[in-house]
Amino acid sequence: MNINLFDLRTALPREEFDYTLLTSVLGKHYSGVRQKIHALLNAGVIIRVKKGLYVFGENYRRGALVKETLANLIYGPSCISLQYALAHYGLIPERVEAITSVTPKKEKAFTTPLGHFTYRTLSIDKYPHGIEQVWLDRDHPVWMASPEKALCDTVVLSRIAPFGTPRKAREFLEEDLRIDRSHWSRFNAGALRRLNTFYRNGNITLIQDVLDLEEAK
Repeated sequence: MNINLFDLRTALPREEFDYTLLTSVLGKHYSGVRQKIHALLNAGVIIRVKKGLYVFGENYRRGALVKETLANLIYGPSCISLQYALAHYGLIPERVEAITSVTPKKEKAFTTPLGHFTYRTLSIDKYPHGIEQVWLDRDHPVWMASPEKALCDTVVLSRIAPFGTPRKAREFLEEDLRIDRSHWSRFNAGALRRLNTFYRNGNITLIQDVLDLEEAK
């Protein structure tokens, strides 16, 4: 293969990198850059996540892969939300395997060597509100929905019928989402109200009322 892997790892300190960066690094030292990329892929030094996006193979990594970073990179603009974000915050009991994101672009799903990534379309008037930069470690900041946005996105994209009553809203939280009542206080009521000025959703309003009543107890 005739590629100095130590130099390559030094020039690419993160586990995730794109085609532009890879070709720039290889092009400084080698001719036939495309052939060199094919050689790295065939040897398992790098793995193609999708066209134009790569990670180092298992035997060449310096640290764990951060799939949440890949979720931001695979399709964008996007932010991690819905069930995966709720699980990340410890609000639902299930371990969510597929990383779920929202995007103002067309709905997409990607099955990659590193897992399944889904992207649900959220209208541009709702999408940008409630997104936070979450540092998973010192090298990996990711765009993720706040707990309140993850809840709002789930309500809106579930395409459920109007609750009509607070009882139905409680059932949705407890039975459909399986959010334990002891966790309800972790939602910021003010943040939920501010988000609903953009979402303008009656079901979210009823959830606000339920959370307010629970807090008042």
